[in-house]
Amino acid sequence: MKATEANLLEFIKKSNQFSIPIYQRLYSWTEKECERLWDDIITTGSRNVPSHFIGSIMYIEKGLYQISKPEPLLVIDGQQRLTTISLLLEALARQIGDNEIQGFSAKKIRNYYLINTLETEVRKYKLLLSQNDRNTYISIIEQREYPKDFSVRIKDIFEYFTSKIDKLSENDIQNLCLGLLKLFIVDISLNRDHDNPQLIFESMNSTGKDLSQADLIRNFMLMRLDGETQKRLYEYYWRPMEVEFGQEAYSSYFDSFMRHYLTMKTGNIPKIDEVYEEFKNYFYNTQRDNDEELKELKKYAAYFCAMTLDKEEDKELKEAFSDLRELKVDVSYPLLLELYNDHKIGILSKNDFIEIIRLIESYIFRRAVCGIPTNSLNKTFASFIKSIRKEKYIESVKAHFNKMTSYRRFPNDEEFVTELKYKDLYNFRSRSYWLRRMENHDRKERVNVSEYTIEHILPQNNNLNHDWRQALGPDWEKIQQKYVHTIGNLTLTGYNTEYSDKFFADKRDIKGGFRESPLKLNRGLANLDTWNEETILQRAEDLSKEALKVWQYPQLDQ
Repeated sequence: MKATEANLLEFIKKSNQFSIPIYQRLYSWTEKECERLWDDIITTGSRNVPSHFIGSIMYIEKGLYQISKPEPLLVIDGQQRLTTISLLLEALARQIGDNEIQGFSAKKIRNYYLINTLETEVRKYKLLLSQNDRNTYISIIEQREYPKDFSVRIKDIFEYFTSKIDKLSENDIQNLCLGLLKLFIVDISLNRDHDNPQLIFESMNSTGKDLSQADLIRNFMLMRLDGETQKRLYEYYWRPMEVEFGQEAYSSYFDSFMRHYLTMKTGNIPKIDEVYEEFKNYFYNTQRDNDEELKELKKYAAYFCAMTLDKEEDKELKEAFSDLRELKVDVSYPLLLELYNDHKIGILSKNDFIEIIRLIESYIFRRAVCGIPTNSLNKTFASFIKSIRKEKYIESVKAHFNKMTSYRRFPNDEEFVTELKYKDLYNFRSRSYWLRRMENHDRKERVNVSEYTIEHILPQNNNLNHDWRQALGPDWEKIQQKYVHTIGNLTLTGYNTEYSDKFFADKRDIKGGFRESPLKLNRGLANLDTWNEETILQRAEDLSKEALKVWQYPQLDQ
């Protein structure tokens, strides 16, 4: 390894080409990072300082350069710095055109730092990115339209800098040019025959600030291999996972997927910032080769995307996953990954799989209603699979739910109904979730709850009118305070504005009122003459009985 300090622009200028490994993309870019770099360059240019250090660029040299055919430098750290600066330079070139500012002009910027004028095809470009990052980057350098399947990150970075430069005064552009001239990096060159790129790469990224856990795992699985093997494994396994997640979801979901995957495989829950280290331990212990492990990851990534990113193709499973997602119980995914795989290989039938998903949903919702703390749920689901007898799948799942006690218990019908009647469900984690589930339970013609709003039959307004006070009696304030957000007083309507704080009889009889409502939740309201504590409690009783059918207890013959 050889490391020296270098002026960034001179470093780019003298280098023939930087090639980014096929598996590296700019998923980790954030606008905040670009803003910080921009501020550093402008500030450096406006002050009397000789230089500004922006980090390192580490690359692998294949060997001695040949005069006729120089080999590109394979960048394994610093690709984001190179890409960001290159896009900034293109944005600057478009702004200053034929003018020359501090030695910069459009022609000089492009010929010194962006393209190799005497080369053609891919050798023409100083920086060669991977996959559709490359096509989007080249379209910008060539001043063409973005490709159809453009890279969101590349487009965002370029447009960010373009908008910044458009707002600069002539003096600010001078400072920008001066700041660019003062940028310095540490130039680290490796020789594959003598250095271990993976170990050096890990030590440089030991803080975890530059790369996500998924980035580290990807590099661990691919970087140590020769170029052809890297390309094959990336295109067969890793690239399909990136496509499955999508550009945006990959950066925000992939680390979580890896954590759930390891929890499922090992039974232990790694900290999110220790997923990479845990994965390495797991990989070495299983003694799988890279092909086998990447194939396994690809399979489970597809399951994860189906469950979490609404990519399930089966209508019934899609609906069950959607309802579970609304409760935001990510800790159940290690168990669900195992179940999904068993479903795919024929051990678990679709009907039984759906029933288990519904039991998990019921377990979570009942516990939330009963106010049971959630801090034990991660361990509950991490160890759940050990209790399943796969020859009697659904029975063993129900048996395990029945056997859990204390803070891990599955609330029984009596506890659930008692708490449900008086629970503040208006301020529940998802207001519309439970109303939607009750409205659509056992309905083939589904109601789109997003088109309705939650209605308080007895209004929230503390200043109730005379009719309401008379109907509720002398304790109207206590009754309102006690029941206003409970199940007995809440429903759905498309006429929230028309209802306002009107009296019950008016809400019932106006156009679009409870008498005309097509909603199942409002059927019992059409025949009532008034609304008071007694009718609120009666409706709570009726809805609670219905809730037992929606969120069922795991019944099992003793």
